[in-house]
Amino acid sequence: MSKRTERRMDGIVIVEQPNGPTLGYSEHSKVQLIEQDGKWFKDLSKDGKLDPYEDWRLTPEERARDLASKLSIEQIAGLMLYSAHQAVPANQGFFPATYRNGKGYDESGAAPSELTDQQIQFLTRDHVRHVLLTVVESPTVAAQWNNNVQALVESLDWGIPANNSSDPRHGSDSSAEYNIAAGGKISMWPEPLGLAATFNPEIVKQFGQIAAKEYRALGITTALSPQIDIATDPRWGRFNGTFGEDPQLSTDMAQAYIDGLQTSEGKQEIIDGWGYDSVNAMVKHWPGGGSGEGGRDAHFGYGKYAIFPGNNLKDHLKPFTEGAFKLQGKTRQAAAVMPYYTISYNQDTKYGENVGNSYSKYLITDLLRETCHYDGVVCTDWGITDDEPQNIENLFPGGRSWGVEEGCSVAERHYKLIMAGVDQFGGNNAAGPIIEAYQIGVKQLGEQATRARFEKSAYRLLLNFFRTGLFENPYLEPEKSQQIVGHPSFIEAGYRVQLESIVLLKNKGGLLPLAANTKVYIPRRYVAPGKDWFGFPIAASNDHPFSLAVAGKTFTIVDRPEQADVALVGIQGAAGGTGYSGEDKENGGNGYVPISLQYRQYCAETAREHSIAGDSRAKDVYNRSYKGKSVRTHNESDLDLVLETKRLMNGKPVIVSLLLNKPTIVSEFEAEIDALLVNFGVQDQAIFDVLSGAFAPRGLLPMQLPAHMATVEAQLEDVPHDMEVHVDECGNAYDFAFGLSYTGVIADERVQKYAVQRAK
Repeated sequence: MSKRTERRMDGIVIVEQPNGPTLGYSEHSKVQLIEQDGKWFKDLSKDGKLDPYEDWRLTPEERARDLASKLSIEQIAGLMLYSAHQAVPANQGFFPATYRNGKGYDESGAAPSELTDQQIQFLTRDHVRHVLLTVVESPTVAAQWNNNVQALVESLDWGIPANNSSDPRHGSDSSAEYNIAAGGKISMWPEPLGLAATFNPEIVKQFGQIAAKEYRALGITTALSPQIDIATDPRWGRFNGTFGEDPQLSTDMAQAYIDGLQTSEGKQEIIDGWGYDSVNAMVKHWPGGGSGEGGRDAHFGYGKYAIFPGNNLKDHLKPFTEGAFKLQGKTRQAAAVMPYYTISYNQDTKYGENVGNSYSKYLITDLLRETCHYDGVVCTDWGITDDEPQNIENLFPGGRSWGVEEGCSVAERHYKLIMAGVDQFGGNNAAGPIIEAYQIGVKQLGEQATRARFEKSAYRLLLNFFRTGLFENPYLEPEKSQQIVGHPSFIEAGYRVQLESIVLLKNKGGLLPLAANTKVYIPRRYVAPGKDWFGFPIAASNDHPFSLAVAGKTFTIVDRPEQADVALVGIQGAAGGTGYSGEDKENGGNGYVPISLQYRQYCAETAREHSIAGDSRAKDVYNRSYKGKSVRTHNESDLDLVLETKRLMNGKPVIVSLLLNKPTIVSEFEAEIDALLVNFGVQDQAIFDVLSGAFAPRGLLPMQLPAHMATVEAQLEDVPHDMEVHVDECGNAYDFAFGLSYTGVIADERVQKYAVQRAK
């Protein structure tokens, strides 16, 4: 019998062997070890025999094919599910949860890492093995929760582990003080738009590598990222989740991000670059969701149409076909793809369907699978099989079944998606509709053909488990997780990239950098009450936009303008609404209004007379034009703050720090200020390090800043770089790839590659 060493932690057995992978299993799962040829294997099927899927010497493809052939339709249906959002503990977030047979978290006495009643149910009854993780109390609790999940599912059926996943979770807490030695819950980086502002794919690859290590330490093996839509309409609310509007920059960033995320090296590699450090990338959103008509977003029925007035679908495909599907690393292509909610209007040239992208056989089978030769997992965006909401302005309750809202049952929608080429259903915990879809298939195609189609999806899904080593050891050591997540070296790397992402747009008279003893006045920023993404109310606030404690470590902070040498005003880009107004509908309009990128009230005098796309159903709106309608920006007070500060400073310099999540129109205040600094989500300390000269600005604009709303209305939603840009009083055009250093306009190799070459 070959040598092996064992150690135990909280009911988990960790087995190390000299000529094979480390194995981990639960003492309570009834899993035993099998020895063969001097090597050890987990008997996950609990039958005393070494099945091919249990044999880590075989390729992931061989193992996945074997296990897929063994699964019942009910078990395959469970693999095809992707859970709704799960918080740990589940005493927070939108989705309700109970513990210990119906008790609330606080009254249950449950540990934060315990499983909820709902989690136990969907893992056992519905065979769910893909779980979407959101907020976690700490890395330790996340690791303990992961171990509880894995121990439960290991005891069931074929011992299939859980493939936990996450939306992006590395954003910056602006007021948190940077401290390289402190460690934290997770390293902090700028938003993807800020990563793009570095114009440096190597930085993004480094982010992917670090994110993968932190994700694996949290028990996460799939990332619902990167978002590689090119944001060709400047009004789109999801602009900041992208790498901007440029097809080539987005392609390079996508490629680097996924290579960093998916690649394991050295002893951590299992095969073909995959291994124990790998995280499956689920790129989104095929075939690009950045061209919603009028900038509206497809989470809502009023934004369900993506249009292509410039006939430019090809640019939107490029980050996928030349980036995500053509990696430089050994993993070759992204593990999974998520189509967007949108109806890509009139892009189906074969079947003539105008349905949500996941429902489109043309977009999924003909274009993605056959033309682009992609055979990885296709997972729908969340909640697309449910009926549409009764209120078009609400995200919940209801789904986003655009194009098949009527005439299809929930089960029929699942069947249509499967026949279009989809493998998995985001946000669906219940297996029933998938099993019903199978029965529809049996009636239409016969049992053999339907089984083969379902088994194909099971094979694709299981590959991502085997490639990342989950079947050998899905368990974590909580103490190690606590050390890895937020490791000082990761924090340092993230902070450095925050600095590199900041863009200096104006520096009149060489005002910056400021001397260390500069007296700085920071006025409070008022934000009016409003609503969040889910429609919940947000209270008004009137706070300083920066931490005065952090600011005071760099400059002398004063209370009144007359005491100051300069003023620093912190504002955000114009928040011009979502493009729909229930009030307009109630007053006899069609409900559609402009999305404004300017701070003052805007009237859409140059908008389209007739929308390109619309819904001809009597209950919906066909002509979605908003021409002649006006909208007020939610944060018009930001403009007032800048102008009032200018007056109070009585000729002394005013600096504006502008947080952007999409382009905004700066012409309303730019000539009144002396310096303009743009960021895309950074810690306050990074801003002060740039203002003080501790770090020289290097960021470049990853998009155009429009001169006015007329050019926004005139641009084509699917075409990048087609606006008149703002030119400031110093003569600088705020175009793609523009940025200043302290000594002048940046014209380095990044600008040559992405701006000059594009212009040629």
